[in-house]
Amino acid sequence: MHQLTIVKVGGKIVEEEASLERLLHDFSMLENSKVLVHGGGRSATKIAERLGIESKMVNGRRITDAEMLKVVTMVYGGLVNKNLVARLQALNVNALGLTGADMNIMLSEKRPVKEIDYGFVGDVKKVDAGLLSSLIAQGVVPVLSPLTHDKNGNLLNTNADTIAGEAAKALAEYFDVTLIYCFEKRGVLRDENDDDSVIPQINTELFNKYVAEGIIQGGMIPKLENAFDALKKGVKKVIITEASQLGKSSGTTVVLK
Repeated sequence: MHQLTIVKVGGKIVEEEASLERLLHDFSMLENSKVLVHGGGRSATKIAERLGIESKMVNGRRITDAEMLKVVTMVYGGLVNKNLVARLQALNVNALGLTGADMNIMLSEKRPVKEIDYGFVGDVKKVDAGLLSSLIAQGVVPVLSPLTHDKNGNLLNTNADTIAGEAAKALAEYFDVTLIYCFEKRGVLRDENDDDSVIPQINTELFNKYVAEGIIQGGMIPKLENAFDALKKGVKKVIITEASQLGKSSGTTVVLK
């Protein structure tokens, strides 16, 4: 099976010039086929503020009302996505920027209201991996923004880690997929204040132990849960690492056992 690397990069990396330049250079040097998935939450928050729209977050997740949906659509689907595409084209990477609505590649349903009404936030239900794989086979590098749609004319804000995980699981039918989550830390840390305390490999048993002990907490819990789910659904390898280490054998490798 052909190798495919899916790289998810957080908003902080794509919004700072030095880290963005390095990331895109390293991404362009990756061999085999590749996909880039990006965030952009900090930019969305800044632009919303300029427009007088309040950003509301619950447990790190954005509440997306109708006005905020306009902002995230502009920022994720336009400003951030097309900037990445243009920069990758300058590095001779034939990038194509996509939301989930484009060619119906990622279909979601609006998150049901339970304790919290997240507004126009989507939970992914279907990925058209056949269409994505045909683009990749033509040498196209998809750049996926964290927006999906519900087939009823509504765009939906969707977590970028989830987009990467769902794309990886669906494309595992066509490729040997390596999923790399890039962020500002060197990997999963034993001590969040010590950058040298990287856990080189983590399995489900260690994960449960570290969560119970409070070593792994906050946003790292759903990131790892996404990683384990991807491995169960056929993804070959998941790595969590610092963006500056893309393409190097560092960070935390996630395994099931």
